[in-house]
Amino acid sequence: MPDLTPPPIRYTVRFPPDLPHYVDIEARIPAGGKLQVEMFLPVWTPGSYLVREYARHVESLIATDPEGNSLPVKKTRKNRWLVKSDNPLHYIKLRYLLYCKELTVRTNFRDEFQAVLHGAATFLTAIDTSAHPHEVALELSSQWKGSWSGMDGGENTFRASDYDTLVDSPIVAGSPSIQQFVIDGKPHILLNFGDSSYWDAARAIEDLERIVLQYRSMWGGLPYDRYVFFNLLTGGRGALEHRNSAVLMADRFTMRTRSLYTAWLDLVSHEFCHVWNVKRLRPVELGPFDYENEVYTRNLWIAEGFTEYYGPLTVRRAGLTTHEEFLGTNRAPRPRRGPGSLSGWIEDLQNTPGRLQQPVSTASFDAWIKFYRPDENSANSSVSYYTKGAVIAWLLDAKVRAATRDSGTLDDIMRLAFQRYGGSRGFSTDEFVDTAQEVAGIELKDWFNEVTETTSELEYSEALGWFGLRFKAPAPPDPGDAGAKAWLGLATKTDTGRLIVTEVLRGTPAYEAGISPDDEILGVDNYRVRPDQWNLMLERYRPLEVVSLLVSRRDRLVSVPVRLGEEPARRWLVEVDPEATDLQRQHLTAWLGLDELIRSQPFPRPRGGSKYPV
Repeated sequence: MPDLTPPPIRYTVRFPPDLPHYVDIEARIPAGGKLQVEMFLPVWTPGSYLVREYARHVESLIATDPEGNSLPVKKTRKNRWLVKSDNPLHYIKLRYLLYCKELTVRTNFRDEFQAVLHGAATFLTAIDTSAHPHEVALELSSQWKGSWSGMDGGENTFRASDYDTLVDSPIVAGSPSIQQFVIDGKPHILLNFGDSSYWDAARAIEDLERIVLQYRSMWGGLPYDRYVFFNLLTGGRGALEHRNSAVLMADRFTMRTRSLYTAWLDLVSHEFCHVWNVKRLRPVELGPFDYENEVYTRNLWIAEGFTEYYGPLTVRRAGLTTHEEFLGTNRAPRPRRGPGSLSGWIEDLQNTPGRLQQPVSTASFDAWIKFYRPDENSANSSVSYYTKGAVIAWLLDAKVRAATRDSGTLDDIMRLAFQRYGGSRGFSTDEFVDTAQEVAGIELKDWFNEVTETTSELEYSEALGWFGLRFKAPAPPDPGDAGAKAWLGLATKTDTGRLIVTEVLRGTPAYEAGISPDDEILGVDNYRVRPDQWNLMLERYRPLEVVSLLVSRRDRLVSVPVRLGEEPARRWLVEVDPEATDLQRQHLTAWLGLDELIRSQPFPRPRGGSKYPV
């Protein structure tokens, strides 16, 4: 029987030493006897819903025929090129340079230490050849140990069964430290790129193994043959999921602080949960992909929000954090890079005025123009499908547990949905709702409609009551304090010695008075205020007092009277109710597991030869 496999597209990737932030790519593309072939490069990458215009980094593109003769190349769109010939072509060769200087989890980077290549941003392919195998060979710099990918292959050569697989399989080259564990005969590889002097690799790999085992138990197996964690110790933070791998960014000092390390574990857990939720169980709109246009779905609150919920929840169930840490009972106000928590999600949601303006399904649909392009008014006009989706997941989990007396859970919903829709088709909103109703044994359509299609406030009492939780009472005033603190409801930054307003929340004293983002605050009540004196200045006033703010607005001096408000109490911190019944505490344990850590050592754990303080 003849081999019906289409011929592969082959790429050779080189790293020119005289161009330190470029890669040189040569592509051999089958032409099938055509007189012209049109190529394209994606404008976005799955999992990151923003048009990123990767073609802007393509330079010096040339084409030749099999004999090496030059062929004319005409750019037909921002991300398309047309190659023509007077004679039928068996294949064509393309060669182009790619500028790689943006180190994120969705863009390309190359320097003397490493190269990070994302398929969508890197590999041109012919319009009609997405089903062809795609092969990549890398000619590495001599100082690098090797290259790795979620694709099949080895020795710096990789093979993808089709273009979708190529796009979904980042390649990272360099000289990482390498750790590995095996579950069900399947290797899981942690690659730490960068300075790992302060990174306790042995502890990290043990903790990752516990997280993977927890998900394996929840979902009923591991749907891949091999998984790679690319951990880029760059000083940044971010992550992007792929079918058999994840790209993560962290700071080399992350493991010196418990909150930063548990936040990293949350991030890893979130991306690994995507192995099932998104990469295999997906909204029907998220595949097959149109890489040249936006792909809209109203269900990112499931795809990302439910995954956000499972990230820290699974870390807790794996015994790596406590009940209190997951609940966020003592959460600091809006931690910049802290771990996820139930209190954090609820508090952030309830302090976002945009929750009353935008339903979460619309937030999902508008991800392309809002979530990835926040501005000074975003908190007033939009809601995060991550945050509200995580809260909805918790409410649904509690609702199902209460309806079934803990015999059904959100885990059961996700498993059943995965069994039914985890293939190539994906699920519709109605199909997901029907699945949830089947597990819960109650009608849920009206509830889903209210929490996802309207801006009604969410109701927390049922979930709190089932688990024996309550909102923590605000701390009583300090006896030595002079009274309630004055509050404006704006955020500021210092810019070249100027105090600039960056955000004004709707419904606050500053908003009602007409203070605007980009206003420069110069004085209060005819007294100059310097940026480092701003908070001290506010402490001298009390709620309900009227002050006059002198601001510079587009270089015009404006005096704005403002009636100060009272700093809002922190109403949304969740704690275990001291009067919770034994049954409620059983529900809490059934949800979160036993409240114990697998380690009692101080954090971070010192290791021989490490730079950790003892």
